[in-house]
Order: sequence, then C-alpha cells, then structure tokens
Amino acid sequence: LFFENMPLLFVFIVPSVAMRLWSEERKSGSIELLFSLPITICDAIWGKFLAAWTFLAISLVLTFPMPATLRFLGEPDMGLILTGYLGAFLMAGGFLAIGCFFSALSKNQVISFILAVVACAVFVFAGMPTTMNYLSTFLPSGMVDFVAILSFQEHFDTMQRGVLKLSDVGYFALMIIGWMLACGVILDERKAS
Repeated sequence: LFFENMPLLFVFIVPSVAMRLWSEERKSGSIELLFSLPITICDAIWGKFLAAWTFLAISLVLTFPMPATLRFLGEPDMGLILTGYLGAFLMAGGFLAIGCFFSALSKNQVISFILAVVACAVFVFAGMPTTMNYLSTFLPSGMVDFVAILSFQEHFDTMQRGVLKLSDVGYFALMIIGWMLACGVILDERKAS
C-alpha cells in the first residue's frame, strides 16, 4: 500500500528536481563555461543525472520509518518492500531522465517542468486500466498491448507486487539510457550553435 500512489506522486516531484539541471545553465550562460572545461558532454550529462538521482535515492531512504514501523508492529514481507523500493528508485531514474531531456530543451524552468510532467504523466496513465479499456475500443489488441508495455505503471506494478523481472529492470534502464542519449543530442546541438 505504501507504493500504490508512488507513480502519480513522482510525476510531480521528479520533474521539479530535474527542471533546473540544464535550463538554468542555459539561461544564466554558465553552460558555455561548463562546456569549456576538460570534460565531455557525456560526462556532464551523467554527472548531473547521477547527482540528482542520488538526491532522490536519499529522499526514498528517508522514508524508512514507515517500513520500520511496520516491522516493529508486525511481520511484513520485507522482500515485497525491498522490490517496491527498487521499483521506485528505477522509476525515479526514468522520470529524471525525461526531466533532464526537457530541461535541456528549454531555457525556462517552468516550461521544462510542465513538459516533463506531461510526458511522465503520459507514461504513467498509458498503463492504467481505464486507459487500456478506452484504447481497446478503437485500437487493435496488439497496439493496446504495445502501449501497456511502454507504460511505467505496468513495470512498476510488477515490482510493487514483489516480482523482480529482468524485463522490468531492463525497461527502466533502456528508458534512462534512451532519454539521456536524447538529452546529449540536444545539448550537443546547442553547443555547436
């Protein structure tokens, strides 16, 4: 129950962490200084991403009083709790990568926040049962299944139930890598211009 509304909560929290990563650098002009340092764009992108992801991981770890209280009061399934935390950590990384991309896309923090929230919400709501039912009225079942596969909700729900599948971990890893590569393309293009 602790992780049940986590995707909807992360839709707003994670983009607020990501919105300043690149947009503020571009707005203030300090991005030129950053790119003049002897590091690659890839190093800068992954450094900022890992710093923000570490911040989110610390925020997740600081919720330990809830499972600790459950452990004190009863006999919860700790495997279920740990896979839920792993799923929340990976989902935060996916949302953060999306937020990094939109932060690199816009100089305005508010615009990057709104775009990231909308993109993250699409990835969450795509897997909700109501969305699946609606899409099944006019899309073939193969397309509906494809939309469900792309959903964060679908992969997070599996981990929330305590099932750790390599396909779910791979999905989050591919989402993080894909969005970070897209962020690199945007920043490389901005550096050239």
